[in-house]
Amino acid sequence: MSLRAFFHAVIVGASLLSSLAMANELKGIRVWPAPDETRVVLDMQDEATYSYFTLSKPDRLVVDIKQTSLKTSLPVVVKDSDILTKIRNSGAPEKGTYRLVFEIKAGTTPNLFKLAPTPDGHYGHRLVLDLPHQKKKPKTIVAATSKSPVANKQATLPYGTDDIIVAIDPGHGGEDPGSIGPSRRYEKNVTLAISRKVVDRINATPGMRAVLTRRGDYFVNLNKRSEIARKYKAHLLVSIHADGFHQPQPRGASVWVLNTRRANSEIGRWLEQHEKQSELLGGGDVLSGSTDDQYLSMAVLDLQFSHSQKEGYDVASRVLRELKKVTRLHKTKPEHASLAVLKSPDIPSLLVETGFITNPTEERLLNNTSHQNKLADAVYRGVLSYFNEKPPEGTLFASRKEGLKHKVTRGQSLSIIASKYGVSVAAVKTANSLKSNTLKVGQVLVIPGKVSTTPARLPAAAKPSSAKMITKVITHTVRRGEFLGKIASQHGVTVASIRSLNKLRSDELAVGQKLKIAVKKPAPVVHVVKRGEFLGKIAARYGISISRLREANKLRSDELAVGQKLTIPSS
Repeated sequence: MSLRAFFHAVIVGASLLSSLAMANELKGIRVWPAPDETRVVLDMQDEATYSYFTLSKPDRLVVDIKQTSLKTSLPVVVKDSDILTKIRNSGAPEKGTYRLVFEIKAGTTPNLFKLAPTPDGHYGHRLVLDLPHQKKKPKTIVAATSKSPVANKQATLPYGTDDIIVAIDPGHGGEDPGSIGPSRRYEKNVTLAISRKVVDRINATPGMRAVLTRRGDYFVNLNKRSEIARKYKAHLLVSIHADGFHQPQPRGASVWVLNTRRANSEIGRWLEQHEKQSELLGGGDVLSGSTDDQYLSMAVLDLQFSHSQKEGYDVASRVLRELKKVTRLHKTKPEHASLAVLKSPDIPSLLVETGFITNPTEERLLNNTSHQNKLADAVYRGVLSYFNEKPPEGTLFASRKEGLKHKVTRGQSLSIIASKYGVSVAAVKTANSLKSNTLKVGQVLVIPGKVSTTPARLPAAAKPSSAKMITKVITHTVRRGEFLGKIASQHGVTVASIRSLNKLRSDELAVGQKLKIAVKKPAPVVHVVKRGEFLGKIAARYGISISRLREANKLRSDELAVGQKLTIPSS
């Protein structure tokens, strides 16, 4: 072999070795099903070079990744996606290329893009595939502005019966974990847990309804969160987060509102950068998208925007006062930052940082159910305080403030009426100067204005402290204008219990849909007649009418015998 040929062989061999050394690796595959699309994230060793095409009959998406080897297991079976069923490999068209086949349920227009490694090293190079779901056929569902169940012939409502809609936004999700605690707890899980608890409290309050911007572990574009709130005609948007910082020392809760010019603290600047990184983790830019986005272009000019900022600051101040009662505060006044989720000109918005998950102590607290309940109570009380004082026109809250009257019908008691309107029995008695719990059919009661700021869970009448309870499963047929929160309040149960019993995957209901409700009721109370007792005395003791006592025991006369057993109907 000549010297020239030898050097040529060495160069070719070195080139081949270099090519092999630089080959990419597919290290892992993660799938994030969301309501509108399914996201697939391919974790790569280096930046991906790829091409793709679609096939039909059956529908498939084929992705070829150049100079790549597999370091993860296939196939991947996907169960919870509306579009994707399986990810598998297939024969590649050329050596050194790895081919992935995505088996899909219907044709779709995929969106593929690359993401660079994150600054903190949590994620490396990624290739992201977004697979939009097919639009579902419209069905009759409960409207977002559904009327309160009190809107019936029993009440005189001169002003309106609409519900106050509050959008609750659990921060981060899916590909974006948010801040990460010292023991690797993710902010995205904390925010969803607390948000669900806030939603349950709001939905258990007659005259209020909550909607979630995300219901599971998936990413929602920051600008789309405001669009979801607008879709449901929300009166307020509350974004729930857990703070993070590059040092472990900071701790305490804070509440943020929009300032279009600057953040007014170092933490605020960190927060803005963190939100920017979150959007990049999910794909895209905070300000990317259509240039004719009216909500961003009008943000500074619209007069309504100034009003929303002012009202958002008012709600934020009330939430802070409540948070102070249950946890340490990082700042005692609302802070300002320029955040995409707050930039809706027509909806007052605030962002609640429930604590620093990067602080070891607060990381433990934020993952504690009891502490999460306290935080949810505080957010709920702050929001309720604002709407008690400033109810939107046309809502049931506004009607209460202006004066609401209720006409008693047969079988109604004080506890039932109080529960229906979301007020306490004591408040109804005080407003009407009642000395006893006895009511007359046709009696007109004044319903007190404000809803109690005691955290709403189950109506007081459904939780007697001394009586034994029995559980009975009934069937509820959904009527127009009803939704989970109102149905749960009507029957004195939690939204979660209805979801679990009926295995519901979403909160959307169809008119005529049958729901099983596990209702807890007091076990029948039995009274043994003693010497000297008569019907009037026994009825007064239990706070019921004589006629109801007669009816419950099918008495033909008022004469009683000593030792006779009477069933006492619930009051």
